[in-house]
Amino acid sequence: MRITQGTFSYLPDLTNEEIRLQIEYIIKNGWAVSVEYTDDPSPYNTYWNMWGLPMFDLTDPAAAMFEFHKCREAFPNHYLRINGFDPSPMWQAQRVSFIVHRPPEEPGFRLHRAVYSDGRRIHYTLEPYVTQRPSGDRYQQ
Repeated sequence: MRITQGTFSYLPDLTNEEIRLQIEYIIKNGWAVSVEYTDDPSPYNTYWNMWGLPMFDLTDPAAAMFEFHKCREAFPNHYLRINGFDPSPMWQAQRVSFIVHRPPEEPGFRLHRAVYSDGRRIHYTLEPYVTQRPSGDRYQQ
């Protein structure tokens, strides 16, 4: 199962050159670049861990690529994403976010179905299989 979150999630994985070009696009727009990682791929997990600080005022994508490679080296079995944050007064929001690295195996999700006592309402929720293991130990091979 392939997790689809963010801008390019339905496309094949980006190459390093394509990632560099996207970082270049973020920099050309004057946005800050940040690298984040997580071992919980649930779409409800909006709190990813930040790798270092957001990189404001970059002029060369090499610095962001260096941080991305260091993060991938430190967390080879996690999801990594790159964000472009627009700090301008009218926006102050994330303008782009895309997954740049995935663990070798994506375990998928379990669908929970709950039927309420009146028999008329059914509630569905998703739970990632990976959360059955403790945080930090989820993608150990």
